[in-house]
Amino acid sequence: MLRFSTTCHVYQLQHRVEKWSKCSIITPDVVSSSFFPSKKMRFLQLLTLLSLLVVIVTPISATFYTNISSIPPLHLLNATRSAWETFEKLTGCHVGDKADGLSKLKQYFSRFGYIPAAVDNFTDDFDDVLQSAITTYQKNFNLKVTGKLDASTLGQIVKPRCGNPDMIDGTTSEMNAGKKLRTVARYSFFPGKPQWPKRNRDLSYAFFPLNNLTEEVKQVFARAFTRWADVTPLNFTRSESILRADIVIGFFAGDHGDGEPFDGPMGTLAHASSPPTGMFHLDGDEDWLISGEDVSRQILPVTSVVDLESVAVHEIGHLLGLGHSSVEDAIMYPAISGGHRKVELAKDDIEGIQHLYGDGGSNRRSETSGGAEFWRGLVFSLSSIATCILLICC
Repeated sequence: MLRFSTTCHVYQLQHRVEKWSKCSIITPDVVSSSFFPSKKMRFLQLLTLLSLLVVIVTPISATFYTNISSIPPLHLLNATRSAWETFEKLTGCHVGDKADGLSKLKQYFSRFGYIPAAVDNFTDDFDDVLQSAITTYQKNFNLKVTGKLDASTLGQIVKPRCGNPDMIDGTTSEMNAGKKLRTVARYSFFPGKPQWPKRNRDLSYAFFPLNNLTEEVKQVFARAFTRWADVTPLNFTRSESILRADIVIGFFAGDHGDGEPFDGPMGTLAHASSPPTGMFHLDGDEDWLISGEDVSRQILPVTSVVDLESVAVHEIGHLLGLGHSSVEDAIMYPAISGGHRKVELAKDDIEGIQHLYGDGGSNRRSETSGGAEFWRGLVFSLSSIATCILLICC
């Protein structure tokens, strides 16, 4: 078990920067013209970097388990309860009911985009606003659409998940509706379909230095980046400077200044910004597994630890411009059960990322093919020259 005890609290400047990035519009034709981000986007990137320098050091505890045997027995016997598990007592509620906890459930739906941001007066009444949110949520997660808080819906709600919203400001349609969320098939994009510009296909990433992560932990992220590099023209290299890196990764706890506070173990696990901001935050209060073992399939399944690589692969998808997918097997599906490992890109993930950046494999094959053609041509030329010399000599 590895334990680190330092992170930071970033001022509200970063919150404004990230909200700006999520609402910014970069149309596909602008991106496809190899146009580097405008002055507005350059300024956005600069503000993001400066925000990292304005910090208050706050002690936290990020725990990393190197293997299953290092997990304390307590985790085997009594897994950490979900941050939202109190919602389970609301099973069976429907329109017209009043119950303690419905206001918090509305806050949950508001956070993930199912209730418009303009609605902020949450009560414990089961009203039409809540019913509409539940209905859309059920469609997104391929649940039976009832508009009620049935067991399957609440079972989905209490699962650990990504902190990024499924919908933006409550104005987009469901993940697989195919219109307002810019969805093709079941993958989705951020509004405006932002992506890294064509002239910047070699991206660098750095770790927030106060986390003092070991090489073993950093290698987990390296593997996660490689999974996306294998199917795109993108390349990722590690930088030692957060000021020069395109992507900055850090572990934080609670309210860390970006307007999206973490909520303790087994709630929101991480969140990441859309391109080109490059901010990637993980919850330092989680127990992270870095061994690559799927502990959910053990005789005694461990549901209170989170597979770090699974979360990293998902959040990198956001950093590259992908939204959430309604395909449960996809990496970009918003939720993941504790102890479960999911790191292989699904067909839906690959189609989504290649819609933005193209087929990296074909590009690399073209380069290889071009090299082969060169050598074949060289051999043919040398053979021709040798033949001519022999004819002259004879």
